[in-house]
Amino acid sequence: MPYASTDREPAPIQPGLVSVTFRQLPAESVVELAARAELAAIEWGGDIHVPHGDLDAARRVAAMTADAGLAVACYGSYYRLGHSPAEGLAPETVVETAAALGAPTIRVWAGRIGSAEADPAYWEAVVTDARRVAELAGAAGMTVSFEYHRNTLTDTRESARRLLDELGDVPIRTLWQPAPERARAENLGDLRDVLPWLHHVHVFTWTATRERLPLADGIEDWAAYLDVASDGGARYALLEFVAGDSPAQFADDAATLVTALSAPRPGNR
Repeated sequence: MPYASTDREPAPIQPGLVSVTFRQLPAESVVELAARAELAAIEWGGDIHVPHGDLDAARRVAAMTADAGLAVACYGSYYRLGHSPAEGLAPETVVETAAALGAPTIRVWAGRIGSAEADPAYWEAVVTDARRVAELAGAAGMTVSFEYHRNTLTDTRESARRLLDELGDVPIRTLWQPAPERARAENLGDLRDVLPWLHHVHVFTWTATRERLPLADGIEDWAAYLDVASDGGARYALLEFVAGDSPAQFADDAATLVTALSAPRPGNR
């Protein structure tokens, strides 16, 4: 059985923001934007706003997030399973930073190459490292969540499911985002397949060539994705990749997401 919520009753999905959407802004401005948009949480990135190992920054950002009435949804680390220890980033550092931030889960990346290129030794290295990180996180009261992303071992439905199945006995879950080059039906199939492990979803609208668009341009797709994601435990829908890196567009996207989340879920799964 997967290490995941067994609550299958529909639960509210709350809106949030991925802080790397505004890498160019200080953490204080990210908090202000999220609070003004009446969002519920922020996933804080480990590259700019809460650097790996900077515990003072983690505590400071945790305090300002709480003071604004927001939750920390996730620590968005840039830990690459099977690579980062050799590159100088220890899993203990990532876990310690996430704990100082008060994050319930730590995002990690399932390697650095696509599943079609990965040989058995590469799979073993990623799985072994994932187990180590998950055990450290679990001891600190946190889970680990894979980034669902191209050029990693979560780049297809089959490989993501294989990875999650191999780690079913440790506190591993997954984030999810649609692949813009895939049709809605394909993305829905991907989402349904990881639903027992699903933690949060990353929300954006892109063209197939990865041009950023207003969220409203893809809201029909997102209505379907949110319907599926509402099956299970409580989670966040986290805005990311705003067109033009624009705070004004972000405000529009946030309003679109809040409206979509407040709509009745038809339950067509």
